[in-house]
Amino acid sequence: MAKTSKTNKRKKAQTSRPTNDTTPTVTRRNMLRLGRNGVLGLAAVGGAGFWVSQSMQAMADEHDLTRVGQGKPTVVQIHDPSCPTCTALQRETRKAMKQFGECDVVFLIADISQDIGRKFAVQHGVGHVTLLLFDGEGKRTQTLRGMRQRAELEVILAGHFEQYGGDKMS
Repeated sequence: MAKTSKTNKRKKAQTSRPTNDTTPTVTRRNMLRLGRNGVLGLAAVGGAGFWVSQSMQAMADEHDLTRVGQGKPTVVQIHDPSCPTCTALQRETRKAMKQFGECDVVFLIADISQDIGRKFAVQHGVGHVTLLLFDGEGKRTQTLRGMRQRAELEVILAGHFEQYGGDKMS
């Protein structure tokens, strides 16, 4: 019987040893950890989705040329996305527009690679690398052709807003 008890002890010791099985043990702690990571992942994906959605909406608003003549002074850039000068003008114009509140002056893009933008440019008889300034009723007040720097644009846009914006629009 001595052999039997030694054999039983050996078998019990072998079964109680940790195995090389990599299957995770389902414990409350592991479930909470997975839940927390899932919530964090979901929040990250949701946040990224919200940001993309907002960016797409802002881009759609910026390309909505029907906003010209809606009661606010408007600046429309005739823009070719493949033109480096157009991209530089857009960057300088956006910097110059920061002096105004989001609700004071509208900045729009007439993308000539799209039908509506091309029609808008033809309607006004201008090509790309051009800024068109409109009053609140949609009457074109000024045409700026060619590249402009931020400092020059700030002065021009401030004068445009002073003349066609401000209290007159209220």
